[in-house]
Amino acid sequence: MRIAEIAPLYESVPPKLYGGTERVVSYLTEELVAEGHDVTLFASGDSQTGAELVPMCGQALRLGGSCVDQLAHHMRMVEEVYRRADEFDLLHFHIDYMHFPTSARTEAARVSTMHGRLDIPDLEPLYRTFPDEPVVSISDSQRQPLSFANWVGTVHHGLPADLLQFQPRPGQYLAFLGRISPEKRPDRAIEVARRTGIPLKMAAKIDNADRVYYEQVIKPLMDPGIVEYIGEIGESDKSAFLGDALALMFLIDWSEPFGLVMIESMACGTPVVACPRGSVPEVIEEGRSGMLVDDVDGAVAALKNIEAFDRAGCRQRFDERFVASRMAGDYLELFRDLSHGRKLAATRTVAGG
Repeated sequence: MRIAEIAPLYESVPPKLYGGTERVVSYLTEELVAEGHDVTLFASGDSQTGAELVPMCGQALRLGGSCVDQLAHHMRMVEEVYRRADEFDLLHFHIDYMHFPTSARTEAARVSTMHGRLDIPDLEPLYRTFPDEPVVSISDSQRQPLSFANWVGTVHHGLPADLLQFQPRPGQYLAFLGRISPEKRPDRAIEVARRTGIPLKMAAKIDNADRVYYEQVIKPLMDPGIVEYIGEIGESDKSAFLGDALALMFLIDWSEPFGLVMIESMACGTPVVACPRGSVPEVIEEGRSGMLVDDVDGAVAALKNIEAFDRAGCRQRFDERFVASRMAGDYLELFRDLSHGRKLAATRTVAGG
């Protein structure tokens, strides 16, 4: 197939540091290329890919430092994509709804994967304005606030099978990986570390929007004797960081659309101790890839026997459910139907089983 992958421009593909959406776009793009498809990637100019790269800005906008208006670059990209639309069998968008007004006025085969949260009241009237735009969810839970949208499938994320190294032996610390923000509840992870006496290592970025939260709430909790803040880490550091951990703390307080870090941890064989919000129950299987807990008390109790957790079985469930080849196969099934103009059932799900 001739496929256009349209990525956000905030981060490169793959990202240098944090960037879940751009990371997934990279995994999918490279898998499609490896399977022999003709893929064109619209992304920032510092992206690295085996596909044909169409650079829509010189450098990723978040780390570039000189960008004032990020929307301008994305609008230009949408125009470029549709000027070339006849070159492709399918346009696959990862930029939320920015292209909807243009897409609604064309007949090009297309689909949009929604990577972010959808439980925002402002989104309902927008999606009702564009009821025919085909969209894909990354978990069944994610689509619930906009259940009326034209959902054509759910595709769980996947990682390259050899991306992260399996570590059969449990480590000596707890891990927190991702982003410092109120909904991610790093304070809960710190409290678990304090109560169990197990050291906590935090590898996370701090957005400007969360800087005050970090300074006023999280930083005062960081006892240097129990908590180590590392900062953002790149892909090459994740095997060691996650693999050497005893468990990953994912004690979230919001409806997480997916949570890529959960399957990264599974790939290393490291169990995930998580609150069952949003997509978590779709990803984590009790006793097989982690432990589902309601609160800090539950997390403390779950860690009492965590050293005996079957890490090989955890990695096995990753191999069975969350590899990139499965993700690409699921998307291709949708792409072929959409490119041939077949109307898909709104309840259809093709996800890691």
